[in-house]
Parts: sequence; C-alpha cells; structure tokens
Amino acid sequence: MSRLRVNAFSVSADGFGAGPDQGRDHPLGRGGEQLHNWFIPTRTFQRNVQGRAGGTTGVDDDFAARSFENLGAWIMGRNMFGPVRGPWPDDEWKGWWGANPPYHVPVFVLTHHERAPLEMEGGTTFHFLDTTPAEALETAREAADGQDVRIGGGPTVVRDFLAAGLVDHMHVVQVPIVLGRGVRIWDGLEALEDAYHVEAVSSPSGVTHLTFTRKVAS
Repeated sequence: MSRLRVNAFSVSADGFGAGPDQGRDHPLGRGGEQLHNWFIPTRTFQRNVQGRAGGTTGVDDDFAARSFENLGAWIMGRNMFGPVRGPWPDDEWKGWWGANPPYHVPVFVLTHHERAPLEMEGGTTFHFLDTTPAEALETAREAADGQDVRIGGGPTVVRDFLAAGLVDHMHVVQVPIVLGRGVRIWDGLEALEDAYHVEAVSSPSGVTHLTFTRKVAS
C-alpha cells in the first residue's frame, strides 16, 4: 500500500526546520542552510541532486538513499517551492532547482494561489493545489500509482500532515545547532510519540536520525 513519508527532514536542536527571514537570498532562512550539512556530502545527494559522482558513504548516506526509494509523488508547501508570496505576478518563477529538478515524478505544491501545472525536464511536473492535507494526499496517491508519497517540507506542511494523522513514516534528522528563531516543527504535536514507534541512530557526523513508524492498531 502507498505510504505517506517524511524523509531526511532536518531540524535544529531547538526544533526549528527553517531559520528566520526566508527569501530569495536565504531559501532556508538565516542559518537554515546549516541544517543540511550532514546531507550535502553524501553520495546520494551528489548523485541524485547534483548529478555528480563521488560523495561520502556510511550512516548518513544509508538514510539519504532510503529517502529516494519507491517514490511516486511529492507534496510540498509553497515556501519550499519558492520565495514568491501572495498572488503569482507571472509564471517566471519555476523553483530553486533549474530546468531539471531532482524529483522526476509529479510534485503537488500547496498554495492559496493556484496556477497552471508547470512541466519541467526529467519527468517533474509541479501541480499547484489549494486544498486540505487529506485531499492533497488523495490526489498525490492517485498520481503515485501504488508507490509512496513523500512530503518535502517545509516545517508547517509537515506539522499539518502530522496533526491530521496522515503520516505513516517519518525520518527526522536532529542537527546539533541552535537557531533560536524560525519555523518550528513540533508545536501543537504533544504526545506524538504515542502514535509511533520511535528509534534513534547516532551518526559520526554529529546528527541523530530519528525514525517514527506508525503503530498498527491491535
């Protein structure tokens, strides 16, 4: 059965998934780029995102590689797609990733301002939806055709899907930095661990990989 997954989602030690003042010059907010220092050196990032050979192997790369397996669709928030706020002034903005984004499947962008689908190279098409998490998941699952759906972010979108009880599996990477401000992931999710089996794996890079797997009702 198709699962809804969160993978390789990095948060600071104080729970922020993005820094303050997000914008074109700071896509992840001020200081937010540090959240991904564990991921960028991996062989998976170099191959899947940069299209290059090489990269590190080990614990971090093992988790990174699993994050790309069996994916048929993605869901992301508008802030992850780009820095444009409010109504779209035009169709000029096409994402942060260039002509060939690293998704290669349908991507559903949640926004209050819809626009026509945007077809990119490599099999990625961005669809813009103004809908609820449950309805977005239904649409994405249909497009995924039996494969899993992955939530890319940002923190608000992950939190909304968790609050709605829709996430089957989540992999969060706790990074040993303190951002102090930004967008937190855990607010309003008290006792989340009651619904999931939680495991922790430490990495030599200094991060901790936390996996949340939904408990099966007995």
